[in-house]
Amino acid sequence: MMRLIALLIMVLPGVIAAYGIKLIRDSFFGEAAAIFFNNVLIQLIAGIILIVVGIGFIGGFILHRDRKRDRTQNKY
Repeated sequence: MMRLIALLIMVLPGVIAAYGIKLIRDSFFGEAAAIFFNNVLIQLIAGIILIVVGIGFIGGFILHRDRKRDRTQNKY
């Protein structure tokens, strides 16, 4: 059960980051989504924020796990 929860915790930010990549790609080609009121700039900023949040969460999760298992260097 715990492994399933951990898998969901890792997959959901990955999906969020992938959606952010899709938003950025669509904004470069000028295809605005309806939820952003057909504004490409807002879509680009939202995509960048989603990528940073998704990758940051995954990186923080891995760093926390490695600190718990004492696998990091002393500078962290």
